[in-house]
Order: sequence, then C-alpha cells, then structure tokens
Amino acid sequence: MPERILVCVAWPYANYLLHVGQAAGAYLPSDIFARFHRLKGNEVLMVSGSDCHGTPITVAADKEGVDPSVIVERYHAKILEVWERLGISFDLYTSTLTENHYAVTQDVFLKLKENDLLYPRTEEYLFDPVAERFLPDRYVEGTCPNCGYSEARGDQCDNCGKTLDAVDLLEPRSKISGATPILKPSEHYFLRQSAMEDRLKEWVGKQAHWRRNVLNFTLGMLNEGLKDRAITRDLTWGVPVPVEGYEGKRIYVWFDAVIGYLSASKEWAQRSGDPEAWRLYWEDPAVRSYYFIGKDNIPFHTLIWPMMLMGYGGLNVPYDVPANQYVNFSAGQKQSKSKGTGTWMLDLLDTYAADVVRFYLTTVLPETSDTEFREDDLIRTNNDVLIATWGNLANRVISMIHRNFDGVVPRAGTLSPESQAILDEAKATFTAAGAEFEACHFRAALQEALKLAQAANRYLDERAPWKAVKTDTAHAAETLATALNVINSLKALLYPVLPFSTAQLHEDLGLGSDILEHGWQYREVPAGTKLAPARPMYTKIETELAGAPA
Repeated sequence: MPERILVCVAWPYANYLLHVGQAAGAYLPSDIFARFHRLKGNEVLMVSGSDCHGTPITVAADKEGVDPSVIVERYHAKILEVWERLGISFDLYTSTLTENHYAVTQDVFLKLKENDLLYPRTEEYLFDPVAERFLPDRYVEGTCPNCGYSEARGDQCDNCGKTLDAVDLLEPRSKISGATPILKPSEHYFLRQSAMEDRLKEWVGKQAHWRRNVLNFTLGMLNEGLKDRAITRDLTWGVPVPVEGYEGKRIYVWFDAVIGYLSASKEWAQRSGDPEAWRLYWEDPAVRSYYFIGKDNIPFHTLIWPMMLMGYGGLNVPYDVPANQYVNFSAGQKQSKSKGTGTWMLDLLDTYAADVVRFYLTTVLPETSDTEFREDDLIRTNNDVLIATWGNLANRVISMIHRNFDGVVPRAGTLSPESQAILDEAKATFTAAGAEFEACHFRAALQEALKLAQAANRYLDERAPWKAVKTDTAHAAETLATALNVINSLKALLYPVLPFSTAQLHEDLGLGSDILEHGWQYREVPAGTKLAPARPMYTKIETELAGAPA
C-alpha cells in the first residue's frame, strides 16, 4: 500500500538571493527525499513558501526607502527561479502574504488563545529613542549572554544557536540609528511554553530516530526550562492580531512562519479542487511528516511548532526534523545571506548544469557536521566521478549496442556467474540505498549507487565486449544486455539526485517519457528495445573555464 509523506521545507526570507548553504541545508535534501518517495509510488505533498513578514525584509525596505512589498516581490521571483532551474519539485511553493495564510494563522492564534496557551502580558521592550519606535528583535544587535558572541541578533544567536529575547542582549544597539535602546512598557500576547514542557519532554524522549544533534539540542533546551514567549510585536507589517485593541500590533514572524506548513497544505488542497484534501496529510496518524531545515531553526520545529500543534489539537506533530549543519566556504567562513557572504545559487546555475550542481552538493551535504563548498572540488567531482564513474558507463554501453547490434538491445541468453552476480548486486542496491534514503542519509544513499556503478565498470572491463564481439557474439550480447540492465537500475537509483539527466536517459532507453513509471525496483530493458543514439549526459569542465558562464 502506498504511504502518504508530508515534506515541509523551511521558508526562506524574501529579502535576498539564495546561497549554496541554503540549497544544501534544506531544499536539495527535501527534494531528493520527495523524489525518492514518489519513485516508490508513495503520495507526497511537498510544501513551502517565501517568508514575507520577517523583520529582515522590513530592515531591507528601510535601507532602500521602499515598502516591504517591493522587496518581497523582487526576491520571491528570484527564489522561484532557483527552484525551477535547480529542479526543486514543490507541490506548492507559496508565500505568507496570501489571504489563506492570514486566515489560517489567525485561526491558530484564536484556537491557542481559547485553549489558554496564549495570554496578554505587559513587559518592557527595547525602544529606539532616536527613531522613536519599538524595536523588533531583528532590529537589535548585541552580545549574546550565553556565549559572548558580539553580533547576536535580538531573536537568536547565530554562534551558539540559542533563542533569545532582545532585552537579554548585552550592550544592545539599534540597527536603525545605532543608538542604545531604552526600555518602555507594551502589552503583547505570550505563548505559554511553560505549560507544555512536561508534554514536550515525554514526546521528544520517544524520538530515537532523530539525528543526534537535533535530539541533544532539543533535550538541552527542555532541561534548561522553557519560558513563556511573546508572539506579537509593535509592527505594522505582518498578520494582524485578531483581538480588539491590538490594531497597531502584528503576529510575530517566528509564530506565523511555521504555520505556513499548514496554510500551504490547505492552499494546495484548494488548488487541487478538493479543499479537504489537506486533512489526509495532517489528521491521519499514519502519515509521516518531515521538516527539512538548517540547524539554526531546530527549536522552532522541535519545540515551538510541536507545542502549537499539540495545543491546537487533532493535527500531526513532526515525525522527523532532519536538520543539517552549515556549508562553509573560504576557509570555513559561514555562508550567510544576512552578511552578504557565500556563493549565490543563480550565479552557480549560470555556470554549471543543474544536475552537476545537485550531484556535487549531495556529496557535501552537511548531514552530521559542517562541510565546505569549493568550486575546484565541484569540477573534480564532475570530471572524475559523475562522468568517469557514471556518465561514461552509460554512454559507452549504449554506443557499443548501436555499433554492434544496430541500437537494439540484444538477448542476454544464459547468464554467466559474473553476470548474475552484478545483477544481484543491482537488486540489493535498491534495498541498501533505499534504507539510506528513508533515513535521510542522502550522501550514503548516493555512495551505494556509485558503488554499483564502479562494480559495473569493473564487470565491463573484465568482460571486454568490444573484443568478444569479434569472436563470440553471444558473449558480447550477454555482457551488454546485462550492463544495460545495471545502467537502467542506476538510472532509478540516481534519479532523486540527478532528475534531469536520468529522465533523459530513461527516454533514450526507449522506456517512455515518465521515469516515475520505473518505480523503486530492479527492471530490465526488454530485449529488442530500440535505443536512441548515445549522447553524453554530462560535459567535462575545463579548469580554466571555471566561473565563466556556460
């Protein structure tokens, strides 16, 4: 029976170009995972959208002297371009500016308020005496009280990952005027996190399948104790607070953004023609939901969003949160759009084919520790692994079948032990790689496929069909038919990582236009199938051309 899988992907702020670290941190892994499950025949819903309410957007708008909507419109289009060119296969990529999102967010707010998990409280907040306005968290920088990092934001420290309140910062400074903020009272709604602590501890304690860093970080925060946290701010940009007297305030971004997973699912259902279809993914306890994020977003997805879902009632909490570490560049410097450092995805895609980028980034996915992006390593990986191990294998076998069998797949006949062994290895690889894909170990899954490709190359070299065809046509036919069946397996095994080139190969093998029809299983290319002429799937990259547009 097919399963239903909900794939939720972090919502990027629509205020800057996307960099390599973001793509490798959340979007490529989620797409690999979704494509794998679709190939298995499962029903997948993959959703995300542009976060349009974050204070980074209003900060950018203030710098340019424009309305925040101008910033959003500009960068939302650029984000969509990256997804299309990189092949990120969202079922819906939307934004937090839709009427639907506003309605769902306000519904969640009111339900939590009704269930006594939201309550009003007056506290003192940072106020810029020069700009004469309250300062949302992202408008304040200072020294982290936990680790001493001097450039911590008012909502979170990028160095130690701890969530913060702006008033906790040491030596705070306004990003608007540079002035030292003062404290002024204001009333806001607070999320009663303290009331959910025991329930969260019990739930988190059962998540043995989570990545160790995710589980340990979450348990560490729970052991420190959860404080109630304000979820509204003195803002004019964002989802209005649906309470009388709060007309000049807005629901804060970290509360409204996570609700986007639910609102996007409801929007997808409406667009599909069945407005209730979202319930299949959110109310059925058999459905597994996966949240692909970077490590800086762990607490919002393992604590805050689960407590909101528990407080709302009747909705599935996350099954897994496979948060990634960081992809660094330039001697370990973190890729950061807020600091303007990194390799931008559109620049990368202007230079290299999408599957080349996807393949290399998969080899450096920061699944367990920080990794590094190096353009020279991308070129080496393309030339020495993608082409030499996989691309050339497919090309040379198809070329030999055209040269010696008129492009028609020959009959293998009775298989020799070595031919049977390589086919058995191909069948076993579906099990081994499938287990790694299921566990969100995408680098390991790719390595399982590449091990099979290496074995196929050895098989081909040992059998030497280009020599055998001169004296033993049956031997050559067996070898090439067997090798082609391994290639057909590799096509499916590599599809989640290399969707463009494997789809091309699927057509060239004369198997139809939809690669998903292959399924996650060993399948032979029937004898007598007419193959298209061999064509390279990838192009060798000359080192001196690196960085030049393709």
